[in-house]
Amino acid sequence: MLKTEMRNPKTKHFDKMSTAEMLKIMNEENMNAVNAVGECIDQIALAVEAVSKGFAEGGRLFYVGAGTSGRLGIIDAAECPPTFGVDYGKVVGIMAGGRDAMFRANEGGEDSAEAAVEDISKYSLTKNDVVVGISAAGGAAYVASALEYAKNIGCTTVAVTSNAGSLITEIADISITPDTGAEVVTGSTRLKAGTAQKLVLNMISTCAMVKSGYVYENLMINLKPTNIKLRGRMIRIVSDIIDISEEDAEKRLDKANWNIKAAVEG
Repeated sequence: MLKTEMRNPKTKHFDKMSTAEMLKIMNEENMNAVNAVGECIDQIALAVEAVSKGFAEGGRLFYVGAGTSGRLGIIDAAECPPTFGVDYGKVVGIMAGGRDAMFRANEGGEDSAEAAVEDISKYSLTKNDVVVGISAAGGAAYVASALEYAKNIGCTTVAVTSNAGSLITEIADISITPDTGAEVVTGSTRLKAGTAQKLVLNMISTCAMVKSGYVYENLMINLKPTNIKLRGRMIRIVSDIIDISEEDAEKRLDKANWNIKAAVEG
């Protein structure tokens, strides 16, 4: 049986626990997910290197998943443009069932290998693209099919799953397999497995963007002034980098049409 489908002996009587007991054990299990990701650093590093190399050659990063896994990929992809100033086509999330499945579960979508090829082929993949398949169980036909399609084109492929030796790890060039074990609620991989996936995707996209020059020190230097909070952050960044008052930093940004790099250099 898959580890993610096993019963967790710690929560066999979960429904009889007090609220505080339930929360405590969930938090303990969440920490296990964090530690499991820590055991995969070397494999995550391989993925980061592949993505940053692909970016340098004009490639893109694709996340492909179903259910929670698909939603997490879309979240990470959607957050890259405002964080790093890249185009929305730089990091792409593809989910079984399409846009509607983001908001309303489409459990059968993960079983369609044909739909995966149809969905991913729309993006005209090249060998410089990296495709990350995300599946807690590791056997979703949708994810496996997308990885096979991408691999045949020459893309670097990555598997993110909580079950080592599963189907997508047999296909992918790089396998990241945090062993999150049995869930608090049996089989509910939106819990620990999902937490681990979110951590892994954060690491891949963030570190690849840093290595690609989209971050200076630990500052987001490609922000856009799209709201009050971000305008304030941009002012503080310029103020910090060149050690001037926030008032002077705002003047520089106004003069530079709210471009941080130009404001710093000017």
